[in-house]
Amino acid sequence: MEEVVTDTVTPEDLKKFEKKYNAELAKGPVSKETKFEYAWCLIRSKFSNDINKGIQMLEELVTKSAKDDQRDFLFYLSVANYRLKEYERALKYIRTLLKSEPGNNQAMELKKLIDQALKKDGLVGMAIVGGIGLGVAGLAGLIGLAVAKGAKS
Repeated sequence: MEEVVTDTVTPEDLKKFEKKYNAELAKGPVSKETKFEYAWCLIRSKFSNDINKGIQMLEELVTKSAKDDQRDFLFYLSVANYRLKEYERALKYIRTLLKSEPGNNQAMELKKLIDQALKKDGLVGMAIVGGIGLGVAGLAGLIGLAVAKGAKS
């Protein structure tokens, strides 16, 4: 599963699918397949702006598609949000997919990866907050010591 969330698109592929998307757009509505292909490339970009653009396109596809067609859109929305470290949103999308397909192994693996990232992020966050708390307590102690020494002089 790690390969899926770390895979990046080549600049050539991104340009190829962007060109196809823009050519269809110039003629009228873009097909669902072309929009998905381009969004899939965008979410595999190294740039968060591209990933966000891909997320918007996938969200449009989800809202305009039948329930049966949403599997890939929801999965890749989860992947894209994971790549942006938006783990809560990633979890929301993968849970939605798992509601309709509880036996989907790929989705279950992605959920485990997201859960691990959430735990790791939570522990890092707690360590940072704990470190800040210790720093503030230490600073207060130093100020108290300086004030006490100043009062004795």
